[in-house]
Amino acid sequence: MASADLRDELLCSICLSLYTDPVTLRCGHNFCQRCIDQVLNTQDESGVYSCPECREEFPERPTLQRNVTLRNVAERLRSTQPHQEEITGICCTYCIHSPVPAVRSCLLCEASLCDNHLRVHSKSPEHVLTDPSTSLEKRKCSVHKKVLEYYCTEDNACICVSCRLDGEHQGHRVEMLDEASEKKKKKLRNVLQKLMTKREKTEERVRSVEERWRKAQEKASGEAERVTALFIDIRRRLDDLEKRVLSEISRQKEQLSLSDVIQKLEIKKDELSRKMRHIEELCNMADPLTVLQDPETGDLCDPEEEGGDEDTGGHDGGDEDTGGHDGGDEDTGGHDGGNRGLELISQISHKLSNIIRDVTLYIQDPAGIFLDVNTASNYIQISDDLKTATWIDRKQNRPETSERFQSRQVMSIRGFSSGRHYWDVEISRSLGWGVGMCYPSIGRRGDQSYIGNNNKSWSLCKERRYNNQVFMRYNSKEIQLPHQISSHVVRICLDYEAGRLSFYELCDPIRHLYTFSATFTEPLHAVLYVWNGSIKISGKGGDAVRDHHLPRDR
Repeated sequence: MASADLRDELLCSICLSLYTDPVTLRCGHNFCQRCIDQVLNTQDESGVYSCPECREEFPERPTLQRNVTLRNVAERLRSTQPHQEEITGICCTYCIHSPVPAVRSCLLCEASLCDNHLRVHSKSPEHVLTDPSTSLEKRKCSVHKKVLEYYCTEDNACICVSCRLDGEHQGHRVEMLDEASEKKKKKLRNVLQKLMTKREKTEERVRSVEERWRKAQEKASGEAERVTALFIDIRRRLDDLEKRVLSEISRQKEQLSLSDVIQKLEIKKDELSRKMRHIEELCNMADPLTVLQDPETGDLCDPEEEGGDEDTGGHDGGDEDTGGHDGGDEDTGGHDGGNRGLELISQISHKLSNIIRDVTLYIQDPAGIFLDVNTASNYIQISDDLKTATWIDRKQNRPETSERFQSRQVMSIRGFSSGRHYWDVEISRSLGWGVGMCYPSIGRRGDQSYIGNNNKSWSLCKERRYNNQVFMRYNSKEIQLPHQISSHVVRICLDYEAGRLSFYELCDPIRHLYTFSATFTEPLHAVLYVWNGSIKISGKGGDAVRDHHLPRDR
């Protein structure tokens, strides 16, 4: 017993074997170095380190100290009892004094046997031998205490011979355990194969999502930098405008200084009052000689002429005294000064409108636009991601339905009946094209079905028959644009409630092409016209196709 107790003291509490390269924690407990390293590596993820024996916690990963003395004792014990160290499985039930590995187990005896005890064990049929097992009681019928030999396929249960002949499974279809086990293994292998396939697909989707996430992060960073630069430019432009406005206000404020004019007019007013009193006195005198010989009224003149030319600052004296018509613009901010103020305010309003428009175009999220194969002409091929429309020279075998365009057009799946949205189209790979929006009730046959040839669609078009000129079209009326489009991408912006459909060229800076104004009465769908080559919708939402199982082009 002393030897057994000593051996127990030399067992690692993690692997339950004699110590191998034992190390000591600060709390005093010993472990195999490999065992404790595995435990601490696991604890690295949580950041909490503790002893597996006493659960004492450490603020950081503990330092391991080699226990040389304990290692020497364990090595000496291992050299004196080598066979015991090799026993890691099931031991013989009858070898009491020293553990010996079992080679077979008897279901009847519920015992495990080594080679020696197996030779003397009963060979009668009721003693069923199996591979070494520790759960022998589970291999017997709980009712009849007999070995389980059969499998009832109706009740999906393992049964003994008594259950089959006399018990509740009498008359049921049964199979031998080995036969039933092989059938189940076959099914499990099929299930395993399917699970492996699903796991591979899941791993592929994980990689795809990670890649999309990475690209989204890069795009978000780029958008953040662009928006930051945009607002820096906005603040700079606003600062410049503020300085200009304040400077103009200060200049006009200086021009509007009327204190000198008011002072001169007050003096003139007092002089006129004095003359009026003097004249009234003369008028009340009875002596005609005094009236006629008065020196101040010796040279009588028209009071209006006197007041306009001499006293109140007429045309000749206005520049000097009160600022007449010519001086009014300079001193009191007259007609020309007012026009300059209004013109400046108009310029500021126009610049702010452009800034707000540019900010709006860059800040709003693009709409997820996908092309509807069910509306595509049989001469238009749609890509798998439902983003690109390509004209082909052969007719595709799609069913001719009422919603399919006969012309070279295709409409989007999604429609918009409210809100503000935009979407971009790459047009560089087609010499003739049309982009715009339409009602779902647009015709699908004849010339009237082309976008812009009716009152249910609005479009920006380019056709070779018009010498590659770009024009806007609505209800068969065309407005030719004064310049060509140099960029490869155009943007369509919809403000449904405001009734505005705007078209922009995505150059640097962005250029407004035209805006349709209307009262929209139906949902608006994106629509593409392809004369040759291909045009592509750019923007978000490409991966949503596979998630929602939208129809594919065949």
